[in-house]
Amino acid sequence: MTNPSLLILPGDGIGPEVMAEVRKIIDWFGTRGLAFNVSEDLVGGAAYDAHGTPLHDDTMAKAQEVDAVLLGAVGGPNYDALDFSVKPERGLLRLRKEMDLFANLRPAQCFDALADFSSLKKEVVSGLDIMIVRELTSGVYFGEPRGIHVEGNERVGINTQRYTESEIDRVARAAFDLARKRDGRLCSMEKANVMESGILWREVVQAVGDKDYPDVELSHMYADAGAMQLTRWPKQFDVIVTDNLFGDLLSDLAAMLTGSLGMLPSASLGAPMENGRPKALYEPVHGSAPDIAGQGKANPIACILSFAMALRYSFDRGAEADRLEKAVEDVLADGLRTADLLGEEGATPVSTAEMGDAIVTKLPTSA
Repeated sequence: MTNPSLLILPGDGIGPEVMAEVRKIIDWFGTRGLAFNVSEDLVGGAAYDAHGTPLHDDTMAKAQEVDAVLLGAVGGPNYDALDFSVKPERGLLRLRKEMDLFANLRPAQCFDALADFSSLKKEVVSGLDIMIVRELTSGVYFGEPRGIHVEGNERVGINTQRYTESEIDRVARAAFDLARKRDGRLCSMEKANVMESGILWREVVQAVGDKDYPDVELSHMYADAGAMQLTRWPKQFDVIVTDNLFGDLLSDLAAMLTGSLGMLPSASLGAPMENGRPKALYEPVHGSAPDIAGQGKANPIACILSFAMALRYSFDRGAEADRLEKAVEDVLADGLRTADLLGEEGATPVSTAEMGDAIVTKLPTSA
């Protein structure tokens, strides 16, 4: 059997730094019977500098062929003046769209050692472990008509919220499948009280649950009430499924419950390929952080945990994912902290590379 294939796109800013630490993890597993065929290419500003486009066609073709893509970060102030069509972020959006990555998985997990970093009380977030499933390829970000038009003597900005039954059905099934593997609870969030797309969303999700997932406890909540409940008592949730716009907002809100964006991974999954693995892109939630790029201050944990998600969802190596996540937890329990996590008494400041090394050191004992 051939080794599973992985395309690494470090990107811009701190992307190459955090990705270097993931490569240490990949190499460690490679010496212990889990080797990957790893290739590397450019995306975002780095791709624009080399090719005049944020994602070269050859890179897009590679992404379609591999078992999974792991991306660092894109963007930076050097590219602010570029035309919208060639901004670094367009490379990421093209990957998501052309790979048809319709289900974005955003876990929000609060490690006990970091509970004090949340803006909420420790008892509210300690032990938090929820998953937000965001529909990623439709909705208001892609609906037509859209644009800025002149009507009479003023400009009008137009964006269209649009969903088909099949688009809702497939992301709902992804969320139900996840809930079935977790605590068996799914909350669907929309605005069925004021939006027709929300009415359809609720009807389709309910129909999918009634027909094929009677073992999963399904509830519905308006998205604005969901935002309030996430800050009131987030541990009431297990898996949340929602549309593109609300998912964008709610997942960022949930991210801050954990105390640092540097801790949060994500996965974007599509339909299964011929080998049964889903089309998949894994990336940390944080941005390119150009203000600290090259200084060894970046937290690599979100990117490392993104690779853990790849182990779990693309390569069916749940035990190895558990081991990696436990190594991260052990390092944090030892008090090691990158710059974004400093501030508590007794913490040990470490660089990006030192954090990666410490996690590798913990791997043999984290089974």
